[in-house]
Amino acid sequence: MVSLAHLKRRLGQYAAVWVAGFLLSGTAILAALFVTDLMTAADWALPAGLLLVGLTLGAGVVASLAGRETVGTRLVVLLLAGLLALPLLWAPVSAAVVIAFFADRSIEYSEAYAAFQIGVSRVLFPIGQWIGGGDLFGWVWTAFQWVSTVVGFISAVVRAWPWIRRLLGPEPVAEA
Repeated sequence: MVSLAHLKRRLGQYAAVWVAGFLLSGTAILAALFVTDLMTAADWALPAGLLLVGLTLGAGVVASLAGRETVGTRLVVLLLAGLLALPLLWAPVSAAVVIAFFADRSIEYSEAYAAFQIGVSRVLFPIGQWIGGGDLFGWVWTAFQWVSTVVGFISAVVRAWPWIRRLLGPEPVAEA
């Protein structure tokens, strides 16, 4: 038996971690811009952001495994953690990409971004080779970026929607 309530709670926490990773890394990079250039700021902020996001994901998985959940729930949590780990790690990196885009700079000059891209390539390249040869890797990297961004956006909307509804006020009551 799988506990849907537990999975929903974990996915809500995943969404919160994605949003927090994006916002904290973006804020750290923007704050560091007062002291240094964009690439150095990204090199300072990204490793810390990736570490915090990874540790938080790990803590959530460990909490699920150590809890009183069923074996099925634990297996689904492990599966989801494996599938959603790279999109979650993309959150701090996407903040740097967005800032670099608006600054009209190329983020590829950041050592931390390059290291992240190489690390993800080690995971995605064998998948690209398996699916359709080496020429497919560029497409797989682009697909990873888009899927990770969409997953993060959906996570952010799902996490923020209750807050937005409270901000807009209660639903109007139909008069009889």
